[in-house]
This record gives sequence, structure tokens and C-alpha cells, in this order.
Amino acid sequence: MAQDIILSTTRLTKEFKGFRAVNGVTLEVVRGTIHALIGPNGAGKTTCFNLLTKFLSPTAGAIHYKGRDISRLQPADVARLGLVRSFQISAVFPHLTVMENVRIALQRRKHGDSFDFWRAETVLRRLDAEALDLVDQVGLSEFAGHQAVELSYGRKRALEIATTLALDPEMLLLDEPMAGMGHEDVERTAALIRRVGKDRTILMVEHNLSVVASLSDRITVLARGQVLAEGDYATVSKDPRVIEAYIGAGHG
Repeated sequence: MAQDIILSTTRLTKEFKGFRAVNGVTLEVVRGTIHALIGPNGAGKTTCFNLLTKFLSPTAGAIHYKGRDISRLQPADVARLGLVRSFQISAVFPHLTVMENVRIALQRRKHGDSFDFWRAETVLRRLDAEALDLVDQVGLSEFAGHQAVELSYGRKRALEIATTLALDPEMLLLDEPMAGMGHEDVERTAALIRRVGKDRTILMVEHNLSVVASLSDRITVLARGQVLAEGDYATVSKDPRVIEAYIGAGHG
């Protein structure tokens, strides 16, 4: 039976003044999986991710989401299609509470980016039940009344995931979700991503290889802007080309 591909690229290429940061990348992400994009420093991961999330436009090649060519769409356009980049598109207001942040994100989904809702407290109150459910999903129930600025770094990330989930994405794109975290926050966030991934597709760029090993169904390894290897962690971690690429460049 054919796999259900939700996001794919064909010969995706990005040049900067003649330098090919991404060079002919063909990628397929299966619906309902957690897919990791990894590689040593300078591999082109960030550029590739920025192409997929529409923060950059490709020089050549194509990106398809649910069968539709999204190569030239803007980030807001693809977000409306259900493809949402967390930690960038989700705005967290530091001096509002956890609950208030999630309610505002829900309001965004229902009314767009209009800020008319600031004066509509009664409307926001109607979103309390849904907001509380999202707060609970990301493990922040006991912090619902705390201002976002009071949260630890890892819990701020959990709040950002909650505000992203409020947009009801079908696919989440996570940009180094563990960056800058201590061990405890890494474990908590990994568990959260695993829970979120039960109902959605996730593509993430991540440096923490132990997290990649524990979370990912499939891994694509980039080196020098090209796909070097692909498969599950057991397969790619033993690939001599992957080992050589990481030893040669350091994975940082």
C-alpha cells in the first residue's frame, strides 16, 4: 500500500550569490510520523527548513503540501492550510498569563490577525474551556494563572506549542525545539512532542541526537546541501557516510 505523503519536495534548491546552500533535495514526510532533519554544521538544515516553512523562496524545485504546490505561498497562507511553524509564528506575550496567551491564540484562529478582540473580553471568556484544555495538553495547568515571563525556558516552549496548537495545525514544523534547554526541560519537552505527534505530523530540525533517536520515526541527514542518508535512527547512525560527515564537521 502506498504511503500517505503529506509534505514533499522535488529537487529543492536555494542559491545565495552562486552558492548552493540547498542543492536538489528531494524529501517525503509521511502523514502521522515524526520526521527529523539533521546534519553537521553547514549542512543546509536551516536553509532547507526556512524553505519548507516559506520564510525563503526556492531558486529551483518544488514543495507540495497535501498534493498542492506551495512553493510560492507566504507563511501565513500555508498556516491557513494547516502547516504551521512553531516558535516563530506563535507570539507569546510575556506579561499576560499562560491562559490569556492561549485564549488570544484561539481568537487569532477564529478571527485572523485583527486586534479588535482586545476590547471583547466577553468573547474571550467563551474560549476558556478550549484554552484550559490546551494548557492541560502541554502540562501547564498549574501555571495557568502565571505570567509567561515567570516560566522556565522549557515551559515557555511548552506555552509556545500550546499557542501553536490553538491554530489547529495538521502538521507542525519545529525549529530546534530543545535548543538552550537543561536536561529536565529536554525530557519534558520531548514527552510533550511525543504526545502532540500522536494526532499530527511533525517535522523538526534538532541537534540533540539522543532526542532524535527517541522521537523520530524517520530521519533525513543533510550534508553540504544534499541528502546524505535517510531511514530510521538505527540505519542512519551506522551509515559510514553519516559518521564521516559528523566527525569531519562536528554536529554542534
